[in-house]
Amino acid sequence: MLGGRGVRGACKRATSATQSLAFRQGSIQRFSTAENGVRSGRSGEKRPPSATEAKQKRESDRQFLISVLESSATKRDAKTYLQTFGSWGAGPKTTPPPAAVVSDELRDRSGAPPSVQGPEAASVASAASAASASEVLHIAIVKVRQPQSWDDDLLDGVAKTLTRLRDLGLRSILVPDCDLDDGEAVHARQAIFQQTDRLIRAISRHSSPGAELVCSAIWKNGKAQHRLPTADFPDLFVGFGSGLTTPLRHGHILVVPPRALCDETLTYAPVNADGVIYALTSYFAGLQLGSQMAPEGEASRSVEPGLARNALVDRIIVIDPAGGIPRVRDGDGARVFVNLEEEFDKLHAVLVSRGQSDARKGTAGSTKARHAENLKLVKSTLAILPSTSSAIITSPAEAANRRAPPDQIHETSVGQFLGGVKTRRWHNPLIHNLITDRPIYSASLPIGRIKSSASGGDHALARLPTTTLAKKGLPVTIFPDPRNGPWTPPKPGAPRLRLTDTCIDLPRLVHLINDSFNRQLDVEHYLRRVENDLAGIIIAGEYEGGAILTWERPSGMDAETAYATRRLVPYLDKFAVLKRSQGAGGVADIVFNAMVRDCFPDGVCWRSRKNNPVNKWYFERSCGVKKLPDSNWAMFWTTPEAAESEQIMGDYEDVCRNIQPSWADTKPAD
Repeated sequence: MLGGRGVRGACKRATSATQSLAFRQGSIQRFSTAENGVRSGRSGEKRPPSATEAKQKRESDRQFLISVLESSATKRDAKTYLQTFGSWGAGPKTTPPPAAVVSDELRDRSGAPPSVQGPEAASVASAASAASASEVLHIAIVKVRQPQSWDDDLLDGVAKTLTRLRDLGLRSILVPDCDLDDGEAVHARQAIFQQTDRLIRAISRHSSPGAELVCSAIWKNGKAQHRLPTADFPDLFVGFGSGLTTPLRHGHILVVPPRALCDETLTYAPVNADGVIYALTSYFAGLQLGSQMAPEGEASRSVEPGLARNALVDRIIVIDPAGGIPRVRDGDGARVFVNLEEEFDKLHAVLVSRGQSDARKGTAGSTKARHAENLKLVKSTLAILPSTSSAIITSPAEAANRRAPPDQIHETSVGQFLGGVKTRRWHNPLIHNLITDRPIYSASLPIGRIKSSASGGDHALARLPTTTLAKKGLPVTIFPDPRNGPWTPPKPGAPRLRLTDTCIDLPRLVHLINDSFNRQLDVEHYLRRVENDLAGIIIAGEYEGGAILTWERPSGMDAETAYATRRLVPYLDKFAVLKRSQGAGGVADIVFNAMVRDCFPDGVCWRSRKNNPVNKWYFERSCGVKKLPDSNWAMFWTTPEAAESEQIMGDYEDVCRNIQPSWADTKPAD
């Protein structure tokens, strides 16, 4: 916990964008408090808070402010967040109610807003009520797995995080999953209600309004399907949507136990928690059939129409003691980011295979099987949500912002990366993601670079992430396809890839480069330069990002000699991301990872202007960097052994010095 100096230091380190974000949220909260005061005024004046309550409120506000300031939000992040989760977030055309004007524009010189009383206060409250009624609800559907294994402090920390998410504009619907044997029906039912009660009590301790139990929302019908069919959960649907939307609009966090009302027997029965989450997602996504579309013979009361325009599912959150999706090797922490479009099939197959292997070995409760279930859940739910939605799979400890105990923090092999580039301080992954729409650590950051300084010493211990951010993502197209074999230099005179081949959309590729670099490429000069040197090309999505890679020769060396002596240099010639995709969706990470994992796993080099603001990003992902004397270039490489070889370093430097730029203008080359 930070003391007074820590708070002041955090405030000083916060960017202007993050400060404005926190200020805007403060305005929202003040207005919300005033509105509640008007609504509850009929019951008389409120009791002033006691000294203890006031102290607790100040501490809670302080911790909340620290969480926001430490989110590392850029100006672009803050702008996107405010446009999406603003208090009246119906879009840029929405006119803010009078309170927003009072908070932001009618301040006196001291910075305090003028007081509003009498009829004016009533009009402000009336405007706020109307704005609240038309407000688009931003929702997180949260799977809480095995809450019975969480101690009270851990549960309290998760509850605090969920209330902070609500304060920031994201309202949660919790679905507890006790993960008990279905054969123990009575015991399972008791456990569900016990954990539901614990969740409600924990949340209600941190805010008002607190949490509300909703038991009647989920219905079950084995004959009729009230939403788009799915092989996994065909019979669950939302039968009483008002039971969800009404308390959400009043600020409650909802808890929906995994049980459903069978509309044939009018009795409740336990159901799969993942099925409940999918039914809730379908309902709010507007994919549940309305009453006017109900199958023949069904009563019109059986189902309510979806509310696609009144509620948006922005996040699917899975809080599981198993944590995020593991990396390829056990012990390396969780995968920071999963591009479902490109990686799901392979990842899911590996997890299922490992889970089956554990089952054959008699390993009870295999975490691999649970990871496979969680990955399948986020894949099926995100498939029916907008591309802006995302899923977070994390552990209760990280959701509660609890640091791992010292005996669980161990030194990690950092491979042969040079130096220890220490990255960001420890953040709450859920709050950080809400504000920035990014994982805490970049997906292309090598595991050896994820560092946190040990308190009281200079030694740095690896803090392995246990949180995974998953998005629909983008398909990745690579020419030539590395699945058919690794990239190797073609023999001189042998057929090779050309940028003019029909498999490449050259006009779109040129547009990508021009837009990313904000300058015009001299296409004819560039095609001549790379005609006989092209190694391959990486395309993310519909030319939203890409990389062009070449095989370069040291100066004065002919192609035959360079090939025979293995002196051809793998070189990143162009790395581009459309402006609208920069900083969002992980496009740069997707392209970079494809390059270093699939195309040039043994290493690649590139150059960048010494004053290029992207150099910090390059530096954190490279094995080394060297500023080339008597030039404006900095050279980067990912080849682990490069620094130990004079020949490799000499060839790299020669290539980076002598590549001729191909721009139509006369500005310095990028």
